Amino acid sequence: MPSTRNNRIDEGLSKLIEYILPELEDEDEDEDLKANALELAQGMIDSHVAPAYADDPAHIANIIKNKCIYTHPPASKQALAKKGKLLLLAVIRDNRTSDKALRFHNLYSRLLTLPLIKQKGAILHLLHELSEESERNIASRASERPSSSRVESRAPSRAETETTRRPSKATTIRDDDFDASVPPKPFLAPERGDGKTGELTKAALLANNNPPLDPSEVVLLKDMPFTLQGVSSKILTFSPENTLKLPPNLPIPIISLLHTLAEPALLYRSLSAFVEESDAIEDKGGLVGQSLSAAIGNELKAYLSLVAGLEGEIRRATSTLAEDDPHGLAVRKVGVTLRRCMIWTREATMGLRLMAAIVGESKGKRGGQLISIIHGFSTSHGDPFVFNFAKRLLTSVTRPFYDLLRRWVYDGELTDPYLEFFVIEQSEEAIMEASEERRGHASSVWQDKYKLDNEMVPTIMTPEFANKVFLIGKSLNFIRYGCEDSEWVEKYSKTTSKALSHDDYASLEQNIDEAYKTTMERLMHLMNTKFNLFEHLCALKKFLLLGQGDFIALLMESLSSNLDRPANTLYRHNLTAQLEHAIRGSNAQFESQEVLRRLDARMLELSHGEIGWDVFTLEYKIDPPVDVVVTPYGSREYLKVFNFLWRIKRVEFALGSAWKKYMTGARGVLASVADKVGNDWKVARCCIAEMIHFVAQLQYYILFQVIEPSWEKLKGTMEKQGVTLDDLIDAHKVYLNSITRKGLLGGGTANSKSRQPETSFLAQLHEILKNMLAYKDAMDGLYSCSVAEFTRRQATSALIDARTAAGKWGVTEADKRSLRHRKVDMMISDSDSDSDSDSDDGDLPGVRQRLKTLTIEFQARTAVLLGDLANQSDMDMRFLGVMFSFNDFYVVKKGKGKTVVERRSAQKGDETPA
Repeated sequence: MPSTRNNRIDEGLSKLIEYILPELEDEDEDEDLKANALELAQGMIDSHVAPAYADDPAHIANIIKNKCIYTHPPASKQALAKKGKLLLLAVIRDNRTSDKALRFHNLYSRLLTLPLIKQKGAILHLLHELSEESERNIASRASERPSSSRVESRAPSRAETETTRRPSKATTIRDDDFDASVPPKPFLAPERGDGKTGELTKAALLANNNPPLDPSEVVLLKDMPFTLQGVSSKILTFSPENTLKLPPNLPIPIISLLHTLAEPALLYRSLSAFVEESDAIEDKGGLVGQSLSAAIGNELKAYLSLVAGLEGEIRRATSTLAEDDPHGLAVRKVGVTLRRCMIWTREATMGLRLMAAIVGESKGKRGGQLISIIHGFSTSHGDPFVFNFAKRLLTSVTRPFYDLLRRWVYDGELTDPYLEFFVIEQSEEAIMEASEERRGHASSVWQDKYKLDNEMVPTIMTPEFANKVFLIGKSLNFIRYGCEDSEWVEKYSKTTSKALSHDDYASLEQNIDEAYKTTMERLMHLMNTKFNLFEHLCALKKFLLLGQGDFIALLMESLSSNLDRPANTLYRHNLTAQLEHAIRGSNAQFESQEVLRRLDARMLELSHGEIGWDVFTLEYKIDPPVDVVVTPYGSREYLKVFNFLWRIKRVEFALGSAWKKYMTGARGVLASVADKVGNDWKVARCCIAEMIHFVAQLQYYILFQVIEPSWEKLKGTMEKQGVTLDDLIDAHKVYLNSITRKGLLGGGTANSKSRQPETSFLAQLHEILKNMLAYKDAMDGLYSCSVAEFTRRQATSALIDARTAAGKWGVTEADKRSLRHRKVDMMISDSDSDSDSDSDDGDLPGVRQRLKTLTIEFQARTAVLLGDLANQSDMDMRFLGVMFSFNDFYVVKKGKGKTVVERRSAQKGDETPA
């Protein structure tokens, strides 16, 4: 393309030379002459450098239009002075509406609409230079004929004569308004709002009245490149306080221009100081701060390039001008003025102003906060220049941030020495404190090692996007170190790692979504297959939540004889042996060895007077990384639930064994003494039936209305597509909270704010279960009394039969005393053989009173519990109260506003409900 243009230029020059130069007779001389002329023309074209405004067609058109408007008619200044003020006014009025200007405006408009002509400014500049050359030639020829000029001045044109004879209708001129002895005052043309100067003669006419510029505009222009670079000159000097000292004797318009030009100079000095300070301090603002300093330094270099180009234009324009131009008339002809410099530096000033505002707001900011400041200018400003400038600056500043993001997303490593990223790696002390505050809801490897700092999240990404990024890196780090699968992480990083940048945010979101999906799928695959998370959760439900019924029944039956003894007489190997027996004798034997080896029997801390039932517990060991879901706190919650369910099972087993014993005795021993203790057994069997019903409904509620629905929700969460480890942790936390709250372990009474330990649901249930065991012991005492009475009667009957067979009748007083002593010895023997019986209630009246007291206490505590359940917000817990008293057997007093202690005290002394 350039070669075609050069060929066209050479062709045009050749035609022009052939047209101008005459043809010589000698062909060789003619070719040499034209060749030399063509070479000379090409050299002149190559050596000519057009000024900067040659590319600005509007500026050149403005110069030509002003020249067309203010070209005066061929009357000299001397003639105008002699004609006086009237002639001056008429000439200025007529020149203001020049036909040449209108014609040029039409031609210029047509030129702008031509799409084929690309260099419109260069064409206008060429035409303007040619017209200036022709005028200079005309002026030189006119100076050679001074006589003709004088003749022309003495003979005014017809148009001037007509103007003098017939003034304008809009102006009334009187002869007495003029005084020949007083020089005419200059006419002040009105100022124009479009930036155009006044009449051509305005400056010349005002020059006599306006004081000269000191220093001149030419001198100011020569010093302006130094000023724009923040360097003091002879006239314009900078003080240490970053202020520019201006000459005091300049007019206000020049001062205004210098004020405008001083702004980029002062901004450049402050920004240069910021860049130098950032270079001197290595960790100034971190990597993002250093990127901001480098980006500002590049913009300052571009600004210096602009100043260098402006300096070249000023030198080229002022090289032909003298410095003693007091009125600035000569500098206006060359096209470079202070006003023009202000226009050329306008966009650069806006850029410097924007960078100064960013630097001012970035004090004390790091990383994402700095990015948010710059991003705010690009999104909250309507000026396209500010938007594009801030966007260009943001692209450079975000490079180190996206490098940190790439390493975090694809490697799971956090290399942030200056704490600029929105992910923070915590110290060991902070991890321990966080774990204690959260009561160990998750292990430190997953939950506490890294934290998301919302203040450092830049506004270029949404909170949801930042959370995704946080989970990706945390998951990769957990796979590498927690799951010990660094090989997959290395392979993933090599195959999927991509360069991230701010230029294409849509691609960035797509890459992050792909990384999030791949990482979460890999992590869940490891947790479910390699570490068997679901299998462990099922084992916890079967063994610690009593879901494996046959195993629990066999274990309790085999351990009952051992657990009835004092706790300090138990040995762990005996408990372990019974546990193995229960596993082999139930369906638990079909569980995997990975599950069975984690199940163990152990004893809690011993206290004085406790028996084996109080200290026995099962333990299921959880190893990393499964402890991320089943945390140490979760294991304690499982143990708490097991102990509570184990106590209920113990009461159920005790009541069931006693019921079989009593029902079996009712057909034999108890039927023989029904005349004496028959009514007592009817009342006792009714009360123990209430207790069995209570225990059965409580077990049904906990197992089938609390644990099973919660387990189904947890199972559904684990089977969802795209589930994350955080989702599992939250679902398991909800699962445990639901069991402990609805299972009456963590719930409170209606007045929960003032809840005391003895008034909680768990405490109430423990008291009720303890009451049931005490009632079972009292019934054993009644059974012992019944057996003793049966034995006494059998002995009396045998004695009577023996005396009758011996021919004797009746019994003597000695025989009665002997039977009475034998009865006491048998009762003492029965009391020693049965540890659950109460020796203090050896006599029947004491046993009866004991049973009556326990029955009243059980029914009173049950009524209090039912009242508390009726005030619960949960529908299932209210329905549990309905199941306890489905036929309104218990009288529940709804004392609103009263605590449980008050209602319990109010119920003291109440009789047993009918």
